Amino acid sequence: MHLEFIGRRALLLGGTCDMAAVLAGIMIDSGILPIMTCRDETGQNRIRKSLKLFEGKFQTACLRLGDRDSLDALFSGEANDIDYLVDFAQSDYECFVAAANEDEIERYFAQNTAFRAEVLKMAARVMLKKKRGRLVFVSSTAAVRANPGQGFYAAAKVASEQLYKSIGIELGSRGITCVSLRPGYVNAGRGDRFLQERGDDLLKRIPIGRALDAAEVAQTIMFLLSEAARGINATEIIIDGGLTQVK
Repeated sequence: MHLEFIGRRALLLGGTCDMAAVLAGIMIDSGILPIMTCRDETGQNRIRKSLKLFEGKFQTACLRLGDRDSLDALFSGEANDIDYLVDFAQSDYECFVAAANEDEIERYFAQNTAFRAEVLKMAARVMLKKKRGRLVFVSSTAAVRANPGQGFYAAAKVASEQLYKSIGIELGSRGITCVSLRPGYVNAGRGDRFLQERGDDLLKRIPIGRALDAAEVAQTIMFLLSEAARGINATEIIIDGGLTQVK
């Protein structure tokens, strides 16, 4: 199946993660320029290392969750002409609710929910000028099936899904559509570390008997960005090998 893409510039939030790097390579091969966000120079170097085969065919940009100055700079520069947005961004806070620190709770949701709404506002305004745009939020099956200690992570994912859904409802008639993708366990990044610790037990719970790999998730995202998927809007799609359907 040949996928058609009208847009040529994509903003990848959380560009230092493994899945973002895989997706960026596929985008470049498809003629799309990925703009990869990172927090600092260390992240920038990591992106450049992971995409060294594509030198000169991608861009990096600074975005620190919760930092409005970096957000303003991003949309005044690299992101002021984007056609697509793919959102991998998520900070870590794994803790039992009863043991959580109040300041950490406030910080976590300020960064991962409230600030995400500000990013979406800026992205939507860019896309409204172009009268088209496509956004994919990379959520998690934790949104429907959280593990102990993942309450804050899951809550932020669910809240963010609703923000994206609202964009699709409010702006779908103006050519801007959204979808949230809920991957299950993936052999990449923090998922890979989690599988190394508890892999045998987890894999037994997945009907297909394996975790996902980053490439198949990235290819799914590419389909969701394509013109073939324009009718998929304001909803959530699960890619987890059947995990969330098992009792």
